[in-house]
Amino acid sequence: MEFLGASECNLGILETLSDDTIQEITESYDGFFTTVESIVAGTGDSSVEKEFASHVYSLCKHGLDSLVRDHFLRSLEQAFEKRGASSFWHHFDAYSDKNHPSYGEEIKEVLCKALEEISIEKQYHEKCLSVVVHALQSFKDQSPEARLNSDVERVQLFSRFRSMLSSTLMTTLPQHFPEILHWYFKEKLEELSAIMDEDDTQERESDCMDLDEKLRSKNGEMDVDEGFSRHDDLVKNIGKVVRDLRSIGFTSMAENAYASAIFLLLKAKVHELAGDDYRTSVLGSIKEWIQTVPLQFLNALLSYLGDSVSYGTTSSGLTSPLACCPTPSFSKVVTPSEGIVRWKLRLEYFAYETLQDLRIAKLFEIIVDYPESSSAIEDLKQCLEYTGQHSKLVESFISSLKYRLLTAGASTNDILHQYVSTIKALRAIDPAGVFLEAVGEPIRDYLRGRKDTIKCIVTMLTDGSGGNANGSGNPGDSLLEELMRDDESQENVGFDDDFHTDDKQAWINASRWEPDPVEADPLKGSLSQRKVDILGMLVDIIGSKEQLVNEYRVMLAEKLLNKIDYDIDTEIRTVELLKIHFGEASMQRCEIMLNDLIDSKRVNTNIKKASSQTGAELGENELSVDNLTSTILSTNFWPPIQDEPLELPGPIDKLLSDYANRYHEIKTPRKLLWKKNLGTVKLELQFEDRAMQFTVSPTHAAIIMQFQEKKSWTSIDLAAAIGIPIEALNRRVNFWISKGVLRESTGTVSNANVYTLVESITDSGKNESEELLAGDEESERSIASVEDQLRKEMTIYEKFIMGMLTNFGNMALERIHNTLKMFCVADPSYDKSLQQLQSFLSGLVSEEKLEFREGMYLLKK
Repeated sequence: MEFLGASECNLGILETLSDDTIQEITESYDGFFTTVESIVAGTGDSSVEKEFASHVYSLCKHGLDSLVRDHFLRSLEQAFEKRGASSFWHHFDAYSDKNHPSYGEEIKEVLCKALEEISIEKQYHEKCLSVVVHALQSFKDQSPEARLNSDVERVQLFSRFRSMLSSTLMTTLPQHFPEILHWYFKEKLEELSAIMDEDDTQERESDCMDLDEKLRSKNGEMDVDEGFSRHDDLVKNIGKVVRDLRSIGFTSMAENAYASAIFLLLKAKVHELAGDDYRTSVLGSIKEWIQTVPLQFLNALLSYLGDSVSYGTTSSGLTSPLACCPTPSFSKVVTPSEGIVRWKLRLEYFAYETLQDLRIAKLFEIIVDYPESSSAIEDLKQCLEYTGQHSKLVESFISSLKYRLLTAGASTNDILHQYVSTIKALRAIDPAGVFLEAVGEPIRDYLRGRKDTIKCIVTMLTDGSGGNANGSGNPGDSLLEELMRDDESQENVGFDDDFHTDDKQAWINASRWEPDPVEADPLKGSLSQRKVDILGMLVDIIGSKEQLVNEYRVMLAEKLLNKIDYDIDTEIRTVELLKIHFGEASMQRCEIMLNDLIDSKRVNTNIKKASSQTGAELGENELSVDNLTSTILSTNFWPPIQDEPLELPGPIDKLLSDYANRYHEIKTPRKLLWKKNLGTVKLELQFEDRAMQFTVSPTHAAIIMQFQEKKSWTSIDLAAAIGIPIEALNRRVNFWISKGVLRESTGTVSNANVYTLVESITDSGKNESEELLAGDEESERSIASVEDQLRKEMTIYEKFIMGMLTNFGNMALERIHNTLKMFCVADPSYDKSLQQLQSFLSGLVSEEKLEFREGMYLLKK
């Protein structure tokens, strides 16, 4: 009889068989069916197995071996589904409505017990499968060709059985079982982490022990192996669970469960180590913990499962620091398997990404604390280099800026300080300035809309707070000095003094060249043109360096005019630094202003020296020239000075006249033209029961000196006596009223108040130098502000603007600007910037001469 192949069952051959043969097959199949039920049910003995083997032989002889395999596997499947799967899932029915915290410790025992039972059931079914494999093998041993394929068929048969077993369990899988596995591995890994932390603590304490304690521990007084045994036992328990899960086809589910538990534990560890402490680097501690806990666990787990360590060189081609850690106690170098290397890469990437997300979420606070938080910035830089998720930083930080900084409630000074800190911090993360360009754009746009931006920038550059809002810079250092010092240190590292400047700069540019990152905006210029220059970026907010220089010139003039001595060392240093950045031509007027004070000091010394040599006696009520210190200005080089009429008392006026005459004698043919409303006056007021000292403006001094003649004045008479408007008098006299020197009362004449000198009153004890009230300071400005100067200069263009809007109806800012540049070419030609024009138009809108709607300017109707 012809034998069919082992993988085929041609039932059509039955038509060619004789009745006796068919009867034999029928009887063999009935016997086969009966013996299969006995074997699967566990009620058969050795005689049943022999009968089963004979029936298998008879069926295979007629080419029905595939029928034998299929029926037997189907019988095993039904039996396993009835006894094995249902019993296994029944263990977890009680936990279907519970969440993770409610599982309790008993779930660990339940899981281990269920896996043990299902493993025993699986082993029994595999034993049954071995019976049919043995029977088939006995038949195939008679055929030389079939004997060669017997091992392959055996593997295939067991593979089909395992697939059947896994699919049976999967089709009846409860929804909450993956959560149970996740919770189990999470609890076990947390326990393992605690053991590791305890071992580290004991190791650190052991390092601190003295020699006697270490000797006692070696003599057995301390159990140094206790932690390792606990660790090994725990890993073995986990490994047994993983092995059992693998055996029932849950390999992927088991790996997902302990992988998610590992990542969850790693995330918690990163949060614990990072926290809100930005002054300490945590990346090294995180990587060390990864090496100590998860990787050690995985290595031990895979070792227990038999697939972790290989000797020699791995075929994966992946490199890892783990591969360079030989064990001294072994003759061979132990290298990690491909699985361990991949796990290390996955864990490190997840740690970098988690820490990166934490730092990006708190980047606003980190930058506020910069440079104290430079460690956190360095960690973030390394994370971004590893993950490449710079765009996430840009989007998140811009959102934080718009929500927390770029609001009406934040002062311009705070915004500028945060902007400078942002530049410094992001320069450390991204030296190319690509992402700084994107982050800084909304800040610059917002600051351009604030009127006091220029003034705050100049103040921040020239004050002594080092560019920090809390004044934490080096004492006496301005932000300008700090920036210049940083630039100098960056430009001059590693070069000799005799190195040619052009060659030096070319070498610096060549050595620092890098291609633009892929995220770079091509419209912003290449890396070689982009310079992360803090001062340049601040000037970019204003629009031009001329505006910044003009604002500084006004501020410098105000400082110089309010000085009561000639100490200008700080101002000279600042001007020299500005000359380095803006050029000597831009700072020429400021230099002349400083030279005016230097010349004033010399002239003042000469005049006083000449006066002391003449020795002329002073008349009654006359004042000595020694009481006067003058500041002589070159008016053409100073900003416009506020000039108000003021009549000074006779002795003061004579003192100024004598000083001017002496100046004319020394500096013939030059003459002095006094600005009587400018300067400061030191006064000491003597009362019946007190003496008070003040440093005030000449106008305030002129007011109070009038009360030497009579004790009471009306506002009209007093204003006429000192030559100022009544409105100005009422504003200035409030200073003396607030100090308790004058008392105000209602006069008999309408709109005229009466001011009376308070001769005798119990004072609060203020007899030291008093300064002007803060509310009066703004009204006492000696120099016209840049805004006032701009408004005065732009007034001549107001008619042009009104005419354009009358003809064209409405116009955008850029169109107005371009039209003025095109047609206003005669003297004076239009040379203002777009920001200056916008400031002027905003003033016209506030004066209700224009309207601004939807980005367009139009005449007020």
